[in-house]
Amino acid sequence: MTGTSMPAIRICFIGDSITVGTGDETMLGWPGRVCAGARAAGHDVTVYNLGVRGETSEHIRSRWRAEAGQRLPVDMNCALVFAFGLNDCAIENQVRRRVEPERTVANARAILTEAKAWLPSIFIGPTPVDDTRLPAQLTPGKEVRIFNTQVAAANRALARVAAEVGVPFLDLFTPLTAQAEWRNLMRRGDGIHPPARGYEWIAQLVEEWKPWRDLLGQSPGA
Repeated sequence: MTGTSMPAIRICFIGDSITVGTGDETMLGWPGRVCAGARAAGHDVTVYNLGVRGETSEHIRSRWRAEAGQRLPVDMNCALVFAFGLNDCAIENQVRRRVEPERTVANARAILTEAKAWLPSIFIGPTPVDDTRLPAQLTPGKEVRIFNTQVAAANRALARVAAEVGVPFLDLFTPLTAQAEWRNLMRRGDGIHPPARGYEWIAQLVEEWKPWRDLLGQSPGA
């Protein structure tokens, strides 16, 4: 489908390593896949992947507006897609959680409130990990452990905040946890980042989600 009159749209995807697509052999991640699908459907999409590996909600809160503002002109049709929370749950060197739950909630509320007042926004929830393995050493000298019980709690808390603010939230944790093949895939890598096949599943869930399709259909100034 080409040559449609659908408005061009610029989208910033703001998040962490799952947004970047760490572990994906194709280097597309899920944002690259969903935007490629949108292009194939006739949408004129410009994608900015603003994912940063290892970032928590604290980091994202401090940077997102400045980085998105440099890429999204005021006279253009633009949107924001947020995806964070997994790194907040991480326990470093078996000592402390990187961001306490109440702070994650406060950061998410501040981010989403400001985002919604500026541009159409949606939130993609965190993904399950393989928490049966030994702690991952993703950076020298730091062991990282993430437990799905904590990710599930963060997922519920983020969903509540998004609902309170009025930003659509996509729960990835529940359907992916139920997939045996997802669990098998996660055992092949570092236990946190899926391979390409996992990102395909994430992309499929996003593409099937009505708020994502609605976001693509936004007209300028809507």
